[in-house]
Amino acid sequence: METEIKLSFVKLYISTRRIGEDILITIQGGERPHIGTAVLAVPRFSLTGDESASTTSSVMNVTGHKDDVICRILAEKASKKYGVTVVCTGGFHMDNISSAQIEEVIAAVQNFAF
Repeated sequence: METEIKLSFVKLYISTRRIGEDILITIQGGERPHIGTAVLAVPRFSLTGDESASTTSSVMNVTGHKDDVICRILAEKASKKYGVTVVCTGGFHMDNISSAQIEEVIAAVQNFAF
């Protein structure tokens, strides 16, 4: 399934696909979509001992890329919700992006509903 999110300045695309019970998420957008990171999220019980759902995530970034910020949000959210292993990869790039635009991208990802 692919979702198109219209931001005030560009479009963002989030795709999800089941691989067996697990989930693969790709995210792309901006002027030059790319693969800037891969985030692996694995479900686990909270370390506080209260048996609530949590995740452990591992990140591999292309040098200088910060796409893990948005991919980590999606990977951990899906892993916690569905209790499965999730990989999120992709990238978002805009030359001269403003702080407000960065916050808009992050908010859109945080509000994405699986």
